[in-house]
Amino acid sequence: MHVKHTDSDSAQRTVSVTFHLEDPRDLTGTDQTQWQLVGAPGETLLELAGANGINIEHSCGGVCACSTCHIYVEQGADQLSEPDEDEEDRVEEAPDVRMSSRLSCQCRITGAGPIVVRVPAWNRNAVKETPH
Repeated sequence: MHVKHTDSDSAQRTVSVTFHLEDPRDLTGTDQTQWQLVGAPGETLLELAGANGINIEHSCGGVCACSTCHIYVEQGADQLSEPDEDEEDRVEEAPDVRMSSRLSCQCRITGAGPIVVRVPAWNRNAVKETPH
């Protein structure tokens, strides 16, 4: 599924967002475990990651109907939109839920950063279709 990228002017890209990838090979095809990106207010973390070659699973297309884009926000939770009830319900379905658990499709950048997130290695869509 493809997530529509939020229309954000590149001049607004001022928010430092660091992604720590526990399984970089599967997410990016590289061995790079840390990615320093610059996001824009209004953009979701899933959109920012996808636009920069980090393929975070999102089975539902980023509409908060699953928990495959589960991440941990390690720093800057106050720089992101607050989770709503739908997100909280979906997060409860994810494995290894922590206080810092969020869905990257619902984490909209609202502050000036910095933001640091971790994408767990186990976060994969177990029923993802593969080419025949």
